Formats: sequence, structure tokens, C-alpha cells
Amino acid sequence: MTPQELAEASARAMWNDDSASQRLGMSLDHVVPGEATLSMTITEAMSNGHGNCHGGYIFTLADSAFAFACNSYNQLVVAQHCSITYLVPGRIGDRLTAEAREVSRRGRSGIYDIRITNQDGAHVAEFRGHSRTVKGTHLPVED
Repeated sequence: MTPQELAEASARAMWNDDSASQRLGMSLDHVVPGEATLSMTITEAMSNGHGNCHGGYIFTLADSAFAFACNSYNQLVVAQHCSITYLVPGRIGDRLTAEAREVSRRGRSGIYDIRITNQDGAHVAEFRGHSRTVKGTHLPVED
């Protein structure tokens, strides 16, 4: 398999078992080795007491994009540390897009930056994830 085919196959394997992302209405829009883009429309059920998108849903979208980016090499990878900075509120009806890109990948550790924007291109939040590779693969490995 080419690196792109491996990234796509790994993403399909993960997506099939990702109930959280699917049930929140996320779509996996793009995946290449070390990168992934997911999007989601904010519903009224995702609003907080201020009538904006609850930050936890924005975090979840970013975390899902992070997961698909760092798992694109057919290795099982988990989050070790994540942080997010909210810049503007997400609103009910907004279509948020999380674009994840690899900053560093060495040994078992990786760093990924995820930019979350709305349908107008406004920068909603910035997320940084640190990953750790664990034992296992998404697809069978040929000897």
C-alpha cells in the first residue's frame, strides 16, 4: 500500500468503530499521512447557558481530527496531552471544520496542531495535541 492508501484504510477502520464522532454528526472530509479534516454542524443540543456552542463539543471535534491525523500510519496512537484556546464562540447552525496537521513525529511521540474555523473562515479555536504510540495496528501487518 502507498502511504496515502494506508492513511485512508486506517481512517476507514477507525471510523467504523468511532460512535462518538458519528453520533455527533461529524464527517471525515480529508485524510493524508499526518493530516485530517473533520467537520460538524452545531445543533441546539450542543448549546451552553450563553446560547453558544459548549466548548466541550469544539474540543471533541478537534480531538477527533487529532486522532485521525496521528493514527494515519497504521499504528495505534492515543492522546497523551491536549490543550485548547477558544478565540470566538461557535454558534448554533455553524459548520465547524477542524484541520489537523502533524508538527513533529519522533519515536513514539507526536505533536499535532488543529485549527477550528467556521463556515465564514473565522478562527474559532486552536488545539494542540501530544500523541503517544501504543502497541497494535488498525490493519493486519504483512510479514
